[in-house]
Amino acid sequence: MSLFANNNSTTPATGSQLSRRGFHRLFGAAAAATSVSLALAACGSGAPATNADGQAELRFSWWGSDARVKVTTAAITAFETENADIKVKPEYGDWSGYWDKLATQTAGNDTPDIIQMDEKYIAEYSSRGALLDLSKYGVDTTDLVADVLKAGQNDAGLTGIPAGINAATIIANPKVFEAAGVPLPDDQSWTWEDYKRIAAEVTEKSEPGITGSTAYSADQASLNVWLRQNGKEFYSPEGKLGFAPADMESWLAFLIELGEAKAIPPASTVIEEQSSSLDQSATATGKAAMSFWWSTQLPALENAAGTELVILNYPSKTGSSADAKLWYKASQFWSASARTKNPEAVGKFINFLANSTAAGEALLADRGVPVSTVVRAAVADKMTPADARVIEFIDGIKDKLGPVPPAVPKGAGAMEDIIKRYASEVMFTRQSPSDAAEKAVAEMNAAMDS
Repeated sequence: MSLFANNNSTTPATGSQLSRRGFHRLFGAAAAATSVSLALAACGSGAPATNADGQAELRFSWWGSDARVKVTTAAITAFETENADIKVKPEYGDWSGYWDKLATQTAGNDTPDIIQMDEKYIAEYSSRGALLDLSKYGVDTTDLVADVLKAGQNDAGLTGIPAGINAATIIANPKVFEAAGVPLPDDQSWTWEDYKRIAAEVTEKSEPGITGSTAYSADQASLNVWLRQNGKEFYSPEGKLGFAPADMESWLAFLIELGEAKAIPPASTVIEEQSSSLDQSATATGKAAMSFWWSTQLPALENAAGTELVILNYPSKTGSSADAKLWYKASQFWSASARTKNPEAVGKFINFLANSTAAGEALLADRGVPVSTVVRAAVADKMTPADARVIEFIDGIKDKLGPVPPAVPKGAGAMEDIIKRYASEVMFTRQSPSDAAEKAVAEMNAAMDS
């Protein structure tokens, strides 16, 4: 069986080139040889690789926008200035082809030395020995936020150093609220019923085509928040699903309630919105007062919208923001190939990215709020106003976070496509919330067991 399955992921990530459907399109099916390669990945790296100048040569692969290329290149330059004996060669592209390419490279024993890795796939690569245990190569974790650091730890060791901190949020467009004559909600005390009522009121008082909210039908984060507020987790500590069909059914049922209240657009519009780029999203174009995003997407959204937007905490069941049960998520990871011929140099470079003020000044908040508390403090006055508000939000929820979620297991890459498909079936009334939840959970379990 191939290591990877065909599906479309919609988990949001930072970067304006990614689509609104969470900004992710999953990698396609890799060749069966991939799994063989991954199983052999830790079998030794041979002699160190150097170039004609005698420098250790590292290939560094990432996905992202032109802006990310610029700041990452600046970080590389800063590192090479301090480490003349190491040369870092950048390899970058957009999300749409990143995972296909990485799977092919891994199958051909040509994996880059340093890899920008995603939460959904780190377990797939780690479990097959394809990623280096960075704890053995000088990466200092002393000043890194411990709850976020846990996301990169697994049975294979510390295979990912978080590149930034993210949190699930609702982002509001004050201009849409103002045009409708509806005040912005108090996100410290609102419930889900308040959310429905406020969004419906905005729709009613706005021009045709403008709604109070987008649908959360393609957003795994919103389901995760819903589950956590109901005492469940998306995944269990044992690497299985942490919820039952009835738990997802209630989330789907409330989606129907939002539609019936006209708090969200019709199903056909929702599906169209899912394929929109960030700069054409309902948030950026002023067609929705509220939408579900990750915190680090605020700057790109503001730039596209041409107006200041507001980060809101999720509603809760109780009306207390302390019960929203948010968590700190690793935006991406710095990982390394287990086959690298220069593990010591790799460790030095990743340690620089995570802990150096020079790297922090170059990267700023492109990949999220800096995970190092020392770096965050050092570069705070260099952040843009939008980035500063993201940091303020991240710091502001610190004492209200729910428990640290269990690590994301193998098979996680299939989840959002399953969620999106069955939520669409419900919105188009082709399946009931109960039937859709039952089938979705069965399919999720199958994906994790494959």
